[in-house]
Amino acid sequence: MADQQSKPLVAIVMGSDSDFAVMQKAADILIEFQIPYEMRILSAHRVPNKLKEFVEKSESEGVKVFIAGAGLAAHLPGVIASMTYLPVIGIPLLSGTLNGIDSLLSIVQMPGGIPVATVGIDNSKNAALLAVQILSTSNNELADKLKLYRKKMADAVLKKDADLNKNVM
Repeated sequence: MADQQSKPLVAIVMGSDSDFAVMQKAADILIEFQIPYEMRILSAHRVPNKLKEFVEKSESEGVKVFIAGAGLAAHLPGVIASMTYLPVIGIPLLSGTLNGIDSLLSIVQMPGGIPVATVGIDNSKNAALLAVQILSTSNNELADKLKLYRKKMADAVLKKDADLNKNVM
């Protein structure tokens, strides 16, 4: 999606279209870093065979990282991790009576041997940045972009600090 000419390096998966607004923030980061991705709605419970086909196809076509958002019992990231040796980043989604805490605990408490990296509730931006970090270990150009991104963040904080102190004094 970031570049229709390139094969996706990241697969973004959600179980429901109601997750789209949160997951789009991950896509926005990947677009900013010019990383091709594919985004799908594939429920681990409702279409497990289609999910398995997608994971296998993605692996064979060169995807390097999966990002999966899930709410409530939050099985999607773990199910994907059980199907691939590639890194999986889980995003617990704000949902239900526990406001995403159940999702966070479900994803972070994966059994030994099947890890899923986990970011904060609804924090798909950090999931995408973690994917960028993973990809940058073998791509110097991407590593340089990530360093510049972080420098811009630091510069923005220092500017706000200077502005604050200019107005306070």
